[in-house]
Formats: sequence, C-alpha cells, structure tokens
Amino acid sequence: MSQQGYVATPPYSQAQPGIGGYPTGFGASPPQAHYGHYGAPPQPYTAQAAGNLSIPVIAGPYGGQMPGSQMAGPQAGAFAGGFPGGAAHMAGPPQKKLDPDSIPSTTQVIEDDQAKRGGQLYTTNLRGQVPPLVTTSFTVQDQGNASPRFMRCTTYSFPCSSDLAKQCQVPLATIIKPFATVPKNETPLYVVNHGEAGPIRCNRCKAYMCPFMLFIDGGRRYQCSFCNCVNEVPVQYFQHLDHMGRRVDLYERPELSLGSYEFTATLDYCKNNKPPNPPAYIFMIDVSYNNIKSGLVKLICEELKTLLDRLPKEEGAESSSIKVGFVTYNKILHFYNVKSALAQPQMMVVSDVAEMFVPLLDGFLVNFQESRAVINNLLDQIPDMFADTNESETVFAPVIQAGVEALKAAECSGKLFIFHSSLPTAEAPGKLKNRDDRKLVNTEKEKILFQPQRGVYEQLTKDCVAQGCCVDLFVFPNQYVDMATMGDIPTHTGGSVYKYSNFQVQIDGEHFLTDLRRDVEKSIGFDAIMRVRTSTGFRATDFFGAIYMNNTTDVEMAAVDCDKAVTVEFKHDDALNEEAGALIQCALLYTSISGQRRLRVHNLSLNCSSQLSELYKSCETDALINFFAKSAYHAILNQPVKTVREILVKQTAHMLACYRKHCASPSAASQLILPDAMKVFPVYMNSLMKTPVLVGSAELSTDERNFHRLSVMSTGVEESQILLYPRLIPLHSMDVVNEAVPAAVRCSEERLSETGVFLLDNGQNLFLWLGQACPPDLIQSLFNVPSLAHLSPDMTSLPELDNAQSKKLRSIICAISQQRPHSMKMVIVKQKDKPEMLFRQHLVEDKGLHGGASYIDFLCYVHREIRQLLT
Repeated sequence: MSQQGYVATPPYSQAQPGIGGYPTGFGASPPQAHYGHYGAPPQPYTAQAAGNLSIPVIAGPYGGQMPGSQMAGPQAGAFAGGFPGGAAHMAGPPQKKLDPDSIPSTTQVIEDDQAKRGGQLYTTNLRGQVPPLVTTSFTVQDQGNASPRFMRCTTYSFPCSSDLAKQCQVPLATIIKPFATVPKNETPLYVVNHGEAGPIRCNRCKAYMCPFMLFIDGGRRYQCSFCNCVNEVPVQYFQHLDHMGRRVDLYERPELSLGSYEFTATLDYCKNNKPPNPPAYIFMIDVSYNNIKSGLVKLICEELKTLLDRLPKEEGAESSSIKVGFVTYNKILHFYNVKSALAQPQMMVVSDVAEMFVPLLDGFLVNFQESRAVINNLLDQIPDMFADTNESETVFAPVIQAGVEALKAAECSGKLFIFHSSLPTAEAPGKLKNRDDRKLVNTEKEKILFQPQRGVYEQLTKDCVAQGCCVDLFVFPNQYVDMATMGDIPTHTGGSVYKYSNFQVQIDGEHFLTDLRRDVEKSIGFDAIMRVRTSTGFRATDFFGAIYMNNTTDVEMAAVDCDKAVTVEFKHDDALNEEAGALIQCALLYTSISGQRRLRVHNLSLNCSSQLSELYKSCETDALINFFAKSAYHAILNQPVKTVREILVKQTAHMLACYRKHCASPSAASQLILPDAMKVFPVYMNSLMKTPVLVGSAELSTDERNFHRLSVMSTGVEESQILLYPRLIPLHSMDVVNEAVPAAVRCSEERLSETGVFLLDNGQNLFLWLGQACPPDLIQSLFNVPSLAHLSPDMTSLPELDNAQSKKLRSIICAISQQRPHSMKMVIVKQKDKPEMLFRQHLVEDKGLHGGASYIDFLCYVHREIRQLLT
C-alpha cells in the first residue's frame, strides 16, 4: 500500500557518538548518552511514494540532553520530566519552525480509517487480519476468530523467532476484554451445554474445543492445534467428516465455527463440587461527619430506593437473583436486619473492629423485591439516625473484612460498594497515616509514593479473591487519603475506584449518581479464573489488569465486568512456524449473576513471519500504547520514574530504528521514516510521558497520580486511546441539521480560536472551552445568558433550551457519554480563566504544563535517538 510521504534532507552538523547498547525493556536501566547540537535551515519538500511515512526533521529549539537529566546553568529543573527548555547553541543559520501540518496527525488517521472501514461488516474468518481502529464504528460477524471487541493485539503478525522479536523490540501482547459489551446489532454469545460430560478438552494441554482443532481418522480423533496431541473423540461427540475433512455439523456447533462462545460448566468446575449461590451486593456507607454534612448519605439512600429495582438479571429472567445487604460505619460498624417479615429494620452494632464478625446471618442478605418495604424504611431512617453525628474518624480495613465474612457465611460471591470520605485514622487494623511526601518526587525514592501499605491489606486482598468478593470504592476526599493503599484492594479484585474530590451535592451529585447507576447495572461475572493458552513456540509471561495472581498462569478475578481489560504479554520459548501461525485461547471460568457456573472462551489466530516488515505492517498503535502505559505504570512501583521515562524513549527509538534499518527503502539519514501503522505512535508515547503518573512534578497531588495509575491499569484499548489523545471538537461551526458529531481537530492550542467554542473529551472529563470573542448569540443559544461575563463559574451542565444549537450540542454530549464507561463531569472553561490550566494539560500536542515536550520537539528528539542507534 503506497502512500505519499515527504522527503527533505537538511544538512545536519555532526552529532557526538552515542551509546552502542540497546534498551531491554523495563528490566534494565539504559546507560547515559551524550548528544551534540545540530541544526540546519529547512529544505524544500519533495514527495516520494513509499509504504511508510518520511518527514523532514529540523532540529528542535533545545540542547541535547537525556529526558529528565539534570541540566547545567540557569534552566536547571525548569522543565522537569520533559526535555530541556532553554535554547541551544545552534549550528548554521537561525531555525525555521517545522510546519505542524507536515507531521503525522492522529485525527487524520482516525478519519481515514472511519472513511475506509466505517459502517462496514468486519468478518473474522481470516487469520492475522488487522481490525478497524477502536475509534471506527463497524459491525462484527464472528466466523472463527474472537471479535476485536474481546481481543486486540499489538501486532497481528508475530515474528518467527525470539531473535527477531529482540531485534525489533515491538512488544507482543493482546488486550483481552472478556466481558466486552456486544452491540445490539451483533449476535450475543451462544451457550453450549454438553450435559454431564462437560466441555471437550485436549487431554494434554487442556485447551477447549475450538475451530482450530483438526479432525482426523474419519472423525474419530482430533489433533489439538495448541500442543499437537492426538485425542479420541468421545462417542457422544462423534460426527462424520465431509470431503474437505470438516465435520458435517460444523455450522451447528458454536465451538467449531465461532471465535467466542460459552460452555455450561459441570460440578467439577465448582467450589467443593457443588453449584454456587447467586452473588450478593453489599452497600457500605461511611456515616462520618463529612458525608452527613455534605448531604452525600441522604443522596445515596434516596438513589438506592429506585436503583435496586435495576440490579442486573439474566436474559429473560423476571427479576434479579442478586441479594442485597446494608452496613453503615464510622469508627464502629452497624449491620441491618432487613428480613421481609420485620415491621422495622433492626440495627446491630459491632464496636470491636479488631475482631470483625457479622452479628446476624438470617436477614442481612435479602431479596430486594421481597424486603422492599423494610429496606425503604431503613433508607429513610439512615440520614436521620446520624444527622447529629460529630464522629469524624473512620475505619476501612474492618469494613472490607465484614463484607468478606458476610459473603463467606452466605457461601456466595459478590461485590462491596463502599462510600468513603477520609483517611482511616481510627484505632483499628489497617489504620493509615499521612505519608504524602512530595520531596520524593524526581528522586530514587519516588516509587514509595506509588507503593501501597502492606500487612493487613495484603491478607485482605487474598481473602477477597478467595471468596469472590469484589470491592468498588467511591471516595469523596477533601484531603490526602492514601489512594495507593485504599485503591489497592479494588484493583486486585476486579473492582473500580471512583474519586470525587471536594464533593458538593449540587455540583457533583449527578456525576456521582450516573457512575453509581452504571456500576450497579453493568454486566458482570464473579469468582472468575482466567487461563491464556497458546500454541507451541510462545507463551503468556506477564499480565496487567484488575487481577490477582497466585502463580504464573492463573489470572484470578473476584469479579470481571464489561469494562475491565487484561493486557497479556507473550515471549517466545521456541521458533514459530509461518504455516501454523500463532494461536491464542483465553478461557474464563466464572459465576453468572444468576449463580450459574460458566466457561467463556475466546480464540484468536495470528500470522507468523520471518519478515519484520510484516510485523510492522500489522501493528496496532492503540493496542501498543495500552501495553506501554500499563507496563510503565507497573514498573514505577520498583524503579525511579525518570528511569522508566528513559526506557520508554529508548524503546520507541529502537522500534523505529529497527524499521528504518530493516524495512524502509534507503534514504538520507536526516529523514525520519515511520511505519505507516505506527506513524502516530510518537504522539501517543509523548502524551503517555506527560500523564500525571510519569511527568514527575511536585505540583501534582500524590492521590491524583495514584488514582490515574490505578484507573489505567485495567482499561481497554478504547479508554487508553481517548485518554492519551483526547477529541477536540469545534462547535461554533457545527451543522445543526446533520446528525453526525463534527470532525475533531488536532489536540493543540494552535487549533483554538478566540471566536470559537470547543468540546474536549478524554473519556474522564468533558471540557467546554469558550473563546473570549465567542459570539453572544451562540452564548445565548447554549446558556440562556446574554454574554460570557454572565456565565456562572459553577455551571456543570447545559440548560435544556428549545433551539437548534442547544439541542445539537446536548445530542453530541449524549452520544459521547454513551460511548464511555464512566460518567464524565462537564467543566466549562472560559479562555484566560484560571480553570483553563486544567483544560490545557489535555492539549497533548503542546508542551506539558508540568513538564514534558511538545509533539514536534519529541519527534525531533526521537529522530536524533534513532540516528544515534543507526550510526
């Protein structure tokens, strides 16, 4: 596939010789390198056709230091975490700036893919085919490989040998979202029931029956494609083969013709060989002074009265099988008996938080429909019971302990919804102290800020996972709460953390309730264990996600929902073969919301090649950056942030240098040549290095950095893509008749205009930016006020006005919100107002506010690294 590229050859002055060694991922810290200064006037462009993109690179306006290295002279520390800020001694004439339009554009790549593949049917019948981008809307038809909604890979063509893999350093990984939501116009997963016999599996490697198995000997035996073992076909499963050697019932059996399906599990797959009970949801509300005063407790109690009617239920079931229970707490715990036979709910207090137990068995976990009157009575009473409280201290670990004990007593799995406000400082197991020391930022010890406190919390995590108890934490902090520790149990039990700093009911109430509703209603499986099997020659080595691992192969998740993704890295343990390809099978054993034990299987076949050009052609940038974000966020627990940043730059340069050396047609060294499938990889990588976690600025709150780290660890490719390259949508020129969302522009300040209105969406927040000279009639249409000056700074939602502009903007916001897993708070930003700083840090093509290079500077920097590697 040829593409017009640009070629130019500015005569650079000579760079100093650099390092000879290559980076080796996050295992080792690379040696320091010293670079010379170079620069030259831009040359006229000449276009050339090639299967890659070449860009003339003009030296950036800075010196030649390593990212994050100490700088001499007056600029020291002026640009923490990024590249040196000051001007360098330039060789040659003064610099002209590289034209931003000539460097690869993410918005263009997204638009092109949507134009080429949007609205089409994507059939999964080919091995190693690259799916449309996550930003493209398309329909999937499963014909033997799992839909990209369930599995996406960093590349769809694996290198045949470990030597080739080491040479190119492109990580081989898949991002698996086992419970991904299937759109209404696609077929839901079939459930296959083999009765008492259970699913058919290979005797040797235990892989499940799937389309990759090869039937031989007239259909009496099959060869496993994962380990090549020949198995007998059980008598009840026998079927004749047609003239092509395929079973006659191929299309009647999901497990022989589809990439994804489910099996009903037999008792062998259940704990203690008995069928599980339906799961339970326990709502645990912190009723300390802060939460009562803010009105949060009343808000939660009011909402639960209607929300509990919408608990998830099986397809076709009349009502949900999920049981519910209620606990309130400050430094002691209150349990409630809400048995349907009672006229009034009964409260039982446990004040000995060191020896936590559940004071009642019968009546704590109940069916909402049966106990509705008693529960509603309780929810009316809770805010009044604690209205006059002065208690501001809280416990935290005993609350989780109580939840686990309750599920243990009921012999079921489930989820704890914990609504908590402050650092748990009351005398109790798991008591925490303030350890927020920003002096550690940019030092060797910075990693301590990201490490959770061990002890009680470590054991609690194990207990939760063993019981299938998932923890969802809604935290409402006004100050430091040690997010690293408090968020650690949720992120090891398949749970989520939601954070609402300085919560005010009138401003943040709706935002929080939308999150709570989604969280309660979403599809989910409990007490899950996942195994990723591969064909011979490679194996799964590393796993990232909201998971717990006791050994090297079993991925344990107390729960797994439709938003959680697990990123799995593969390494060679032998050569792969081009003919056989590389096969991956992800099998997830879980308990459904009605208490059925099931197996969900996703299969994917990839190509293998001894040509690196095939690997680069089949890369997926969005999946690559998901992998790098998670592996970097994992690495900072053990290494200085500065080291991790250096490794990221090195590996980026290495991947691109290898392409240049082995795959690109020869050209001048002064050209930056990028593989077509990775041409916007540098903008994502630069954006990743400017995230709160990696930027290394003492201005950022430690809790905020930890919250960001924890929320990214379990995200899918869609979420990491929009977070690292937000959508910037111009609204002032929107076509109110057309239903489509206006085309996004590049995420840079240069694209904003004083007379414009822009919406920025990064999957977590929505910013509505209003230019100083924005037309008053537009402001009137959208906000019902005569001018910008009349706009209230506290506004967090748009008024519903009966005019075309208002309707159009609200429909755009609604369309965007439906695509995102979390509720997004709307922040209205006036140009040159203080909140604009918050908005600007998401303009990822520009210099970072807290350090970090602009996209152009980063490209120049990476190019210099590449040239260094090539010489």
